[in-house]
Amino acid sequence: MSESAQKKEESGKYNRIIAAATKTFAEKGFFKSTVSDVARAAEVAEGTIYLYFKNKDDLLISIFESSMDMFIREMDQALEGITDVKERLRRLITLHLSLVEAHRELAQVLHIELRQSSMFMREYTGDKLKQYLKFIQDIIEAGQAEGVFNSNADPYVLRRTIFGALDEVGLKWVLSKRKGPLEQFSKQIADLFLNGLTQLKEK
Repeated sequence: MSESAQKKEESGKYNRIIAAATKTFAEKGFFKSTVSDVARAAEVAEGTIYLYFKNKDDLLISIFESSMDMFIREMDQALEGITDVKERLRRLITLHLSLVEAHRELAQVLHIELRQSSMFMREYTGDKLKQYLKFIQDIIEAGQAEGVFNSNADPYVLRRTIFGALDEVGLKWVLSKRKGPLEQFSKQIADLFLNGLTQLKEK
């Protein structure tokens, strides 16, 4: 097997394990799931899981990293060519919630099961979340540089606030027995932050 073919096979197997783990954790819960369950769902030997992941917590964190990577790629594509900072922030918020809605099992794992990992809550310092938060921060800083957003607002605090609001809305949606479209919340959240930033600027 050529080196390129081997890399493709390994990448395909990695992604299959991630997909299987996402489905397994969503259906059975993180604590009740075993590595053996994931291996069966991915149709690989249990030992194969450990070639890619240290343990079950590492697998859960890898699901998060993979999802953040997907979010970043989608944001790059969706915001390409859009220079208006208000529209960029609005679209980011809308797309974030639409991705949550489009990937129900993943949303359940990210919003419920991930919180049950003590390793993630205590030790996670991965680059993917930082990249995503920086994506939000760059929009805020661009708006401040253009005089559109309040220059006294702390971009670091704002990026966390926006991400936290989206995370909380996603959690509420996952837990709700009546899952209406998340799109209904996009405009409200975007207006809340955009109006707050511009009103602060005018005072």
